[in-house]
Amino acid sequence: MRHRHLPTVALALGVVVLLDVLRVWLPSIITIFGQAAETPAELLGAFALGWFVLALAAPVLVRRLGARPARLAAAGLLAATRLALTAAPGGRVQLWLACAGLLAGLVWLAATAATVDRPAPGLAFGLAGAAVGHALLGTEDLVWRGGVLGWAVSVLLTGAFLAAQSAAEPAAGLPGRGAAGRIAWLLVGPVLLLAGQLALAPALWDAAASYWHGSADLPGLGLPPAHLAAVPELAIGLFLVAVLIRLPRPVARLLWPAALVAGAGLFAADRAGWLPAAVLLAAAGLGGCLALVDTVTDRGKALAHRRSGKALVRATVAGTATASGSVAGEGAGVLTGPDDAARSGEPAEPHTGGGDGGRRRGFAVVGGMLGFAVGAVAYYAAYDLGYPNGWVPVLAALAVAAAAVAAPPGAARRFRTPVPAWTVLGAMLLTAVGGGIHRPAPAPHPPATPPATVRVVAYNIRMGFGLDGRLDLDALARAVDGSRPDVVLLSEVDRGWLLNGGHDTLALLAGRLRMPYVFAPAADPVWGDAVLSRFPVRAGETRPLAAHGAPTGAQALGVTLDLGGRDLAVVATHLQPPPGQDPVAQAREVAAFATRYAAGRPLVLGGDLNTEPADPAFAEFTRAGLVDALTAARPLRTSPADDPRTQIDHVLVSPGLTASGATAPRTTASDHLPVVVTLALP
Repeated sequence: MRHRHLPTVALALGVVVLLDVLRVWLPSIITIFGQAAETPAELLGAFALGWFVLALAAPVLVRRLGARPARLAAAGLLAATRLALTAAPGGRVQLWLACAGLLAGLVWLAATAATVDRPAPGLAFGLAGAAVGHALLGTEDLVWRGGVLGWAVSVLLTGAFLAAQSAAEPAAGLPGRGAAGRIAWLLVGPVLLLAGQLALAPALWDAAASYWHGSADLPGLGLPPAHLAAVPELAIGLFLVAVLIRLPRPVARLLWPAALVAGAGLFAADRAGWLPAAVLLAAAGLGGCLALVDTVTDRGKALAHRRSGKALVRATVAGTATASGSVAGEGAGVLTGPDDAARSGEPAEPHTGGGDGGRRRGFAVVGGMLGFAVGAVAYYAAYDLGYPNGWVPVLAALAVAAAAVAAPPGAARRFRTPVPAWTVLGAMLLTAVGGGIHRPAPAPHPPATPPATVRVVAYNIRMGFGLDGRLDLDALARAVDGSRPDVVLLSEVDRGWLLNGGHDTLALLAGRLRMPYVFAPAADPVWGDAVLSRFPVRAGETRPLAAHGAPTGAQALGVTLDLGGRDLAVVATHLQPPPGQDPVAQAREVAAFATRYAAGRPLVLGGDLNTEPADPAFAEFTRAGLVDALTAARPLRTSPADDPRTQIDHVLVSPGLTASGATAPRTTASDHLPVVVTLALP
């Protein structure tokens, strides 16, 4: 590898490590500091934003210490916290480790920006590498896995990151003498937000594919793809093609920004059926916009024009020859390092602190990351505070698109055809391998004869995070599988929220239980409720519930199970009451939907109803003719899991179904306990 490529590799590896830490820090803010919505949303947001505000001092620190010492020290702390998080026991230790890692990552970005004025190549390849790696892992981070393999890969990753930081002596070219470098660094935050929330989120790829392969009998519902889905491969392929292939600039300035804004707009519309198109458009648009902002600085370009014709031709030929081997897409005829600057007669900037230009780039990247935090908090706080949030990804896309349109022309870059082709095809192949490794369970066949009993579990899984704040899908699967269920009704199912780390919790849990799923969106296309079943699903529908003053979206999911010649209607829901109120109106809606959907067939209704047996909302179900299947086991308290005091998780059935063996097994795999009951069919 040529020495001048090391800054790109070092930045790409750093992006991967920083994303690993972010995928722990974000859910830790919610589950540990936020205490499952017990902490006021305003206080939670202030705590989260405070770390990014504190990082605004990083460029000053870098200036005083020097860019290289600050970068190496911050990289060492970032790598150490990344490894410590795998060993952390959860709780407050995890929270503070993640905060320390985040702050170290922000200082590392500021120090890197002080001596590198072209972040686009490293950022693009870092995002692509992180996405492909997350797809290979089935969206479950190495941080949460541990074990020999998890530790080995984590050590290799952090070791490669530190080695690249030590070996790289970033070439600043002519930094700080134009706005192009600062604009590119300022966009790091919005680009990370769009990538993690939409364009390069493997969990969202899976969710989009599940809608793509839906059924006419289950409209608007997510189902496990019957074969390898094309959405993940297309998304990573389109992103890399847009990064690597240089279209004529007038075409690129129109096509890529328009695609990015259109994708963000489709995502903001909260229509599940539009999610595949939103993902693919955003992936292509984000890659193309990154390519457009990868330009030389204004004065660097002017100096290149002032050079003698002979020197310019010589530099162009040399640059073209080396560009074919560059993973960063280095430009031909562009001043790229101290040696080039020396040959031009211009002084190269020292690498101690990056000068005023380096400090400005440092403030730009930290300010951009503050924008990332503001956007993430603003988007997800809406589900607690109740305001529209679709403008957040659209504004981020507009900011990136505007910078791409306004960016000055960069130098021409040429690749040998095999370089981008093999890069794209290799990433697509690895993404497909990830899909093959983590294939969903096949659709079951109906039993030869109808079973006499059906075992039902209703469980609020809190996005897969236990009381200690760690993502532990194995513990969650043990809590469910220990009851040997036939049907599982899940609440608080997350299929790719950036706030929760970007995991497809449903697919991960369904794979462990070897049960196919039906998913219904509630708050948005990747948050809702699900039914897992050992019996085939013949039909289904979802009905959004009116908010009635509750900020978070809610729905009722009805599915029809084939028990081998007999049908069983199952309704899963998660009622969302307004603060301090009982969800009476939503309970009435769900009861009416369930009885209509069952149409006289045996019916099971369950989930986190956020109401107790003596409350008015619960009476709406009994008034509709449903029977409390857990009556014999009352009191059966289910929340909070470590000290159950309330009975808010329920299973209700139609008359004729006989309940027995109701329990609430003790576990801390979520903040709720599951409820389990055996139902004898009439």
